[in-house]
Amino acid sequence: MKKNLFILASIISIISLACGCAPQGTEQVVGYVNLQDLKPLTVPTQEVAPLRVAVASIISPKGTVQSYEPLLKYLEKQFNRPVELIQRRTYMETNDLIAEGQVDLAFVCTSAYVAGHDDFGMQLLVAPQVNGKTVYQSFLIVPFDSPARSMADLKGKIFAFTDPISLSGRMYPTYLVQQLGYSPERFFAQTFFIYNHDEAIRAVANKLADGAGVDSMVYDYALSRDPSLATKVRVIHRSPVFGIPPVVVSPKLDANLRRQMQKVLLNMNDTADGRLALESIGVEKFTTIDDHAYDNIRSLLSDVNNTR
Repeated sequence: MKKNLFILASIISIISLACGCAPQGTEQVVGYVNLQDLKPLTVPTQEVAPLRVAVASIISPKGTVQSYEPLLKYLEKQFNRPVELIQRRTYMETNDLIAEGQVDLAFVCTSAYVAGHDDFGMQLLVAPQVNGKTVYQSFLIVPFDSPARSMADLKGKIFAFTDPISLSGRMYPTYLVQQLGYSPERFFAQTFFIYNHDEAIRAVANKLADGAGVDSMVYDYALSRDPSLATKVRVIHRSPVFGIPPVVVSPKLDANLRRQMQKVLLNMNDTADGRLALESIGVEKFTTIDDHAYDNIRSLLSDVNNTR
């Protein structure tokens, strides 16, 4: 009997040992995890969309990059996102970007604002303040040694326009010519477009043109950077004051982003970095402005277009 019990116990032990060594179900060991060397999971990062800033070609592309770089870096820091500078050759090309919502913020000329506001609802954001004012003028300039004293003296001469819709660089000079009873085509021997104001100043300084109409702020800024220009060009006529070229946004822009950008720009002069960025573009501070500031421009543009 004891012998039989011993045999039975031996059989049970063998079966138990075999079962303990057999694979459990169909599970497999696929790797080894060291609990003493855990690392955080890698989470895919989402690319941050850049803040797109357009600057109309009031000054040359090179001059724009140099002047606006501190401002763009300031915005990049304030919004904690990259800032992309976008430039186009003409004012209307920049307006097209704004109309389509392809830029978030834009620095435009006054006539481009008037056209954009009336055509697709371009919105004022802020306006630069220079010398305590939010106005500027069109300066009629000639070579320093030119005998010309007024637009009438430029009949039969070569004239440099800036942009086809520039107020100071084309529309106001055209208005002066029309007041003399002519069209630019009949009054000047030749005209050409140079597409920005600093290059128009250089064209007159180098006597490539006998005259040009330029933005008074660009003129003052250019002379502050290069005082020798004062011996090469001179102003023979100053227009009435007009509303200053504003900073605008598309009507398609998100309302929250619009408010944030306006707040950042209005508060720039409260910080040292902001003041340095403003100084780089020749501005004291940004302030709010009303659309009615541009009504006299609308009146002048109407007169010019109706006289053609």
